[in-house]
Amino acid sequence: MEADVVTDLKVHSRYNCYRLSPEQMNAIQDKGVSVTLNPGTNIVKLLKNETSYTTGTGAKAEPWILLWIYGGKVMNRKTNVEVVATWASLNGYDDALTMDVTEPATLCAFLFDTSTGNHSGELTLSVTTL
Repeated sequence: MEADVVTDLKVHSRYNCYRLSPEQMNAIQDKGVSVTLNPGTNIVKLLKNETSYTTGTGAKAEPWILLWIYGGKVMNRKTNVEVVATWASLNGYDDALTMDVTEPATLCAFLFDTSTGNHSGELTLSVTTL
């Protein structure tokens, strides 16, 4: 009978950290698209993918987007920790971020990429406040 293999991967807060400078954070905020999250329960999800994004091998890639949430108080329902700033990602159409917003915050959505020449178009996010 085969045994399961478990690997623990330790990520060190100093040695495995890509540090973003204040200038880089401002550049992310300038490049991304932003919306104000109002108090209440906010649900963010990918609604539509109108991109021709592919992997380096030409295979179609799953849509994904990065989110930087800051400037207010929010609680990600997955962690149940109230914070004034947080990062999240949405990976595929079934992924959603549910947050309880107690003070208005800014949601900034953007992508990271190493080559912008192999795709074009846009992803549409749905932001619903209950």
